[in-house]
Amino acid sequence: MRILHLPKWYPNRYDDQDGDFVARHIAAIAQAEPTAQTAVVFAAVARGPLPALIKAEHDSTGLVPTWRYYYRARITGLKPLDKLLKLLLWLECMRRGLGAVRQHWGGSRPNITHAHILLRPGILALWLKWRHRIPYLITENWTIFLPANDGRRSWFRGWLAGWLVKQAGAYTPVSDDLRRALVRLGGVNLHTVIIPNVVDTELFHLPAESVPRQGLLNVAAFNEQAKNLSGTLRTVARLRSQRPGLHLHLRIAGYGPAEAQMHQLAADLGLLADGTVEFLGKLTPRQVAAEMQRAQVFVLFSNYENLPCVLIEAQASGLPVVATRVNGVPEMVPEDGSCGLLVPAGDEAALAEALLTALQAPAGRFDAGAMRARAVSQFSYSAVGAAFWRVYRQLPTQA
Repeated sequence: MRILHLPKWYPNRYDDQDGDFVARHIAAIAQAEPTAQTAVVFAAVARGPLPALIKAEHDSTGLVPTWRYYYRARITGLKPLDKLLKLLLWLECMRRGLGAVRQHWGGSRPNITHAHILLRPGILALWLKWRHRIPYLITENWTIFLPANDGRRSWFRGWLAGWLVKQAGAYTPVSDDLRRALVRLGGVNLHTVIIPNVVDTELFHLPAESVPRQGLLNVAAFNEQAKNLSGTLRTVARLRSQRPGLHLHLRIAGYGPAEAQMHQLAADLGLLADGTVEFLGKLTPRQVAAEMQRAQVFVLFSNYENLPCVLIEAQASGLPVVATRVNGVPEMVPEDGSCGLLVPAGDEAALAEALLTALQAPAGRFDAGAMRARAVSQFSYSAVGAAFWRVYRQLPTQA
């Protein structure tokens, strides 16, 4: 079996964490069936100067051979023309990548094309189906298709996404909520299987019993529209003033466009001067795992979400969460409170109450062992990889 992966986002020379959840899906697939041949072709706009229009990088050191291509962001200086030229450069990158993979496979084409995140990878996968009768499946993670983002998405983009889903041999959204979101756009596929995001349950594990767990932890991209970190900061400031005897310390890891804005808000609220809030910056996965082993409660006060990996990582670490009851979150944080507490989006009073409840919970209120067992059974590399292969084996493959 030869599987060609076409991701929209993937770790690259400019950001080693961009699309890391896609990389974990691909790694889980490769690990689950070591005799299969897999390959990745990825292309993105360069975020720095390039000596030529296109720069290619081939990485064969890992489990999955990968061809990365970068193309210039500015070609003529005329935005409308550059937009068209960048599309043509992306197509040229894909042409080169497909040729390189075929040569790597001794002239053979893939049996299955796996598009990760619409739209361009899905369009290319559909073309390969039409041209070479290669079936394709789509794995979707993108929150742009959620109702909360209807205003940011054109009608045509929504229609095209739904049509590509219908044409696919199978569709594997990471949450049932996202499945329903694509159904709204016409994306009905009879071979739909919910396959969640995957986390490294070897890296994220229970702490040693001798390690005391203290404080709050937030790990997320500084995307204020989605993550509402400002609401978390305001809630912590309110709790600090209302409960002066409460030991309150929030550690925030991540990076993104609103980073400076959130630093300023924390300073304005007086949260930095007394050490109530500490910004950790961009952390490696191993550093995030260490933070989860030392924290008492994980908090994620998002306005909308899909299936955030950080909540799964918290479960694998036996760390209870306080999160918003939005989109795919209730699918991974049961309403019975066994893994944490859910609050309405934007309700800072409810967030404050839930944080107090979680921080003051008696021993045994949250069963760390049960949380970890749930994460391993549903979200580990072996569980997710096996789920993808069950879908692959149901597809008619190109000989």
